[in-house]
Amino acid sequence: MAVVDRTRLAELLDRERTRFRAEHSGSRAVNRQANHLFGRVPMTWMSKWSGGFPLALDTAKGNRITDVDGLTYIDFALGDTGAMAGHSPAPTVRAVISRAATLGGITTMLPTEDAEWVGAELTRRFGLSQWSFTLSATDANRWAIRLARLVTGKPKLLVFSYCYHGSVDETFLVVGPDGSPVSRPGNVAPGVDPTQTTRVVEWNDLAAVEHELAHGDVAVILAEPALTNIGIVLPEPGFHDALRALATKYGALLMIDETHTISAGPGGMTARDALQPDIFVIGKSLGGGIPFGAYGLSEEVARNVHRHTATGVADIRDVGGVGGTLAGNALSLAAVRATLAEVLTDEAFANMIRLASQYTLDVKRILDEVDLPWSVTQLGARAEYRFVRPEPRNGGESAAAADDELDEYLHLFTLNRGILMTPFHNMALMCPDTTAADIDRHAEVFGDAVNDLVGR
Repeated sequence: MAVVDRTRLAELLDRERTRFRAEHSGSRAVNRQANHLFGRVPMTWMSKWSGGFPLALDTAKGNRITDVDGLTYIDFALGDTGAMAGHSPAPTVRAVISRAATLGGITTMLPTEDAEWVGAELTRRFGLSQWSFTLSATDANRWAIRLARLVTGKPKLLVFSYCYHGSVDETFLVVGPDGSPVSRPGNVAPGVDPTQTTRVVEWNDLAAVEHELAHGDVAVILAEPALTNIGIVLPEPGFHDALRALATKYGALLMIDETHTISAGPGGMTARDALQPDIFVIGKSLGGGIPFGAYGLSEEVARNVHRHTATGVADIRDVGGVGGTLAGNALSLAAVRATLAEVLTDEAFANMIRLASQYTLDVKRILDEVDLPWSVTQLGARAEYRFVRPEPRNGGESAAAADDELDEYLHLFTLNRGILMTPFHNMALMCPDTTAADIDRHAEVFGDAVNDLVGR
């Protein structure tokens, strides 16, 4: 089994950092001049890129990004799923131009015909019959959680350690070393300690799920169908069927967030694996880069919400309104309609998944050739390698496999050779513009990175 020599890794990191700084003077200058931006970036997470400063964007099209230094990259990050349709897909651009320039009315707080088309298409793909729109999946999650509390009359959530649901305050807790729930390390000044609002268990631990539900105070189980922001951690066989049964047994709703796992197919894991959520949330990718989020309700949940509003218990039109003035605007719905109808189609997903399968096989072959104890996991059109073997079974195991120096080395090595990986983790995502040649190039570069690392 190959072992990573940390001294050698430090030398390789120094080499890659030096090359990055030498080749990206323009991006560095943009960062240095950003005196009026908090953290020198438009949004603070943009500073997470390796190398000391992020690339500064010049142009992007399809699955190619060009920075201000004139360097072009094969983009496997794709805006961390936000650009899963590719950058500026032609049908989406046409719809946006038509809505903004020809039809006018970018946002009016009035419904358009596109809204019902999008709702019907989301029902076709994911099954739930009633839909409402927001500007992000975070917004959708926040409101749907409140609806779950309204319907059940219970106060708490149940989530999974190291889950990803945007910036929803109640979800930032993990299972601590002694098995107790703790606020996630680095959580920024939560208004309420999340251990007071939320129960948390490890992924794939059904016994723990039932133990927490047995307290009788859980309104909703909020889950991604697979963990995606701590590496990809897949559900074990039978997990989702049991999760559905436990929710029903203990009077909790089941809420599925497919913001990342839409990579599994046109209807995400919900359609692929016949999941049966009471509430469904999605965001990021559906607008082809235009901000958009949505939540769907089952007929039963929708009826229960209306029952509470009819009696005056809740006001969903004013006091409890959600999403903000711009939610459900005409421009975003035109973009979503075009993206779903013409870009993120069944045919596109089939090709994206095929390419991700080849990507996964390439990475596994390279790791096996040198017997490096890492693993790679695929979820439809996305795949990710993790610095542990076998694959992690839950979020805690995956978090324990994190290695900041290896992360930085692989990100800089690939970036310095024209490949952009997701900065938060080693995830690669395919879009309709990704080609077999792009997959081959990644295999070549990843193979060189591994061989350098083990001294071959």
